[in-house]
Amino acid sequence: MVLAAGLGTRLRPITYGIPKPMAPVLNRPVMEHGVRLLARHGFTEAIANLHWFPETIEAHFGDGSELGLGLAYSYEDRLLGTAGGVRNVAEFLGDSFLVLAGDALTDIDLAAMREFHESHDGLVTVATKRVADTTEFGVVIAGEDGRIQGFQEKPEPAEALSDLANTCIYMFRDEIYDFFPSPGTSKAAGADDPPGFADWAMDVFPALLENDVPFYSHEIDAYWNDIGNLGELRQSNFDALGGAVAVELGAPEVAPGIRSATPLGDAEVEGPALIGAGVELGAGTRIQGPAIVGDGCRVGDGAWVRDAILLAGAELPPGAVLAGGIAGRVADS
Repeated sequence: MVLAAGLGTRLRPITYGIPKPMAPVLNRPVMEHGVRLLARHGFTEAIANLHWFPETIEAHFGDGSELGLGLAYSYEDRLLGTAGGVRNVAEFLGDSFLVLAGDALTDIDLAAMREFHESHDGLVTVATKRVADTTEFGVVIAGEDGRIQGFQEKPEPAEALSDLANTCIYMFRDEIYDFFPSPGTSKAAGADDPPGFADWAMDVFPALLENDVPFYSHEIDAYWNDIGNLGELRQSNFDALGGAVAVELGAPEVAPGIRSATPLGDAEVEGPALIGAGVELGAGTRIQGPAIVGDGCRVGDGAWVRDAILLAGAELPPGAVLAGGIAGRVADS
């Protein structure tokens, strides 16, 4: 299952017009990189839960066949939470399944995670990654054998009992549903949330700990970025551009370090840089990498882009400078 129903509030104003899984990394929705990862690791069927601008996601991905798997959808009129959305599609998922966030960028080895999951008797495997700043993540406390003993939510470094971040990539056995809260009793639900609401961190994982049910941490050294804010969106793009994460760049290389789906004309481009399709580059344009120009952008005469990202359809006036930022356009303009 691909979790794709969240509001992405920390990526506003970008997510005022698109769902967070459609936020671009290398001019493709970040969720597309995740779906391609599933296909590369032999997954043949997936389902995504949708809520915020659901038609945008379905219009882009369709039935998933162009990306190498079958993709179905579950629509949530009211958000069901990280776990409730999974329980809602239990019949689709079967007796053993993977759940990952559609709004994070990773190249995790899912085959290795599956092998570890099948090697132990726990109900859950949680992919974890060591992080330098625990204040940004929920962290997992695990024993030497990997068995999970507890969690901390964004602890200060001096108080952190672990530096293993929960990546929200999980493998489950279907017995997990026995530890869900009864309808209407979720500790995480608000007054307006539906009875089926449930949350992994507040409801299900504490129930496993309380009942002494084994579940395990699977530490990874793969790339992982949860794209929690605009700075991380920018960083994930530049990491992908520089090869720090194994994803498809999607445009031909026209010069060392420069990929472009649009003729560059007399534009001066220094890599690493990615130029999308249908881009208009004015006379004397200068693009100094790392830089990404989205599909359909218009860059005016003499404009200079440096260490920056232009989202699809953005326009930069003649003579303007964009350095170290993200430029876009209002969704309905």
